[in-house]
Amino acid sequence: MENRNQEMPNAEHVQEWFHKGEWKMGWGVTPDTSIDQIELYNQVHLNPGRWEKAFRFLATADLASLPKGRHELDGTDLYASVDEYLSREPEDCRLEAHRKYADIQYVISGQEQIGITPLAETVESTPYHPDNDILFLDGDVGLYGQATPERFFIFFPDDAHMPCLKSGERSNVKKVVLKV
Repeated sequence: MENRNQEMPNAEHVQEWFHKGEWKMGWGVTPDTSIDQIELYNQVHLNPGRWEKAFRFLATADLASLPKGRHELDGTDLYASVDEYLSREPEDCRLEAHRKYADIQYVISGQEQIGITPLAETVESTPYHPDNDILFLDGDVGLYGQATPERFFIFFPDDAHMPCLKSGERSNVKKVVLKV
């Protein structure tokens, strides 16, 4: 993921671009309202080919049939990780963030909650692991989003998030996370 200084786009223009949804390459799933629209706009315009490849994959792949594990889409610049698990109790989940990649998180089947809070409102609890691009954090979750097959999330390096949380009852979840 790149981060370059560029002129901030007009908020109305970004909102119109976001809601038009052409950036999703025909993928019919709804983006969560927590997504930082300006950051997404900037990243899509900095790396259009990479983001197009990510959303084309989501729009065209048979996600339900994907086996667990890592699926290379463009080397280390873009890959998908598929996992299957039982959603967890809150005490078994941790806030995390990434420095190198943005996450597109999509629950293929099942459901979970994802806690979301600004990175600036957290404190590092486990040092950054560059090999896994992960940092664990302490802090209060500011918002919870419902992750289902109807909705996807995008987390940028400034977004601390706590995935895998049970939503009511624990649920069997199959999830794909694209690292962009």
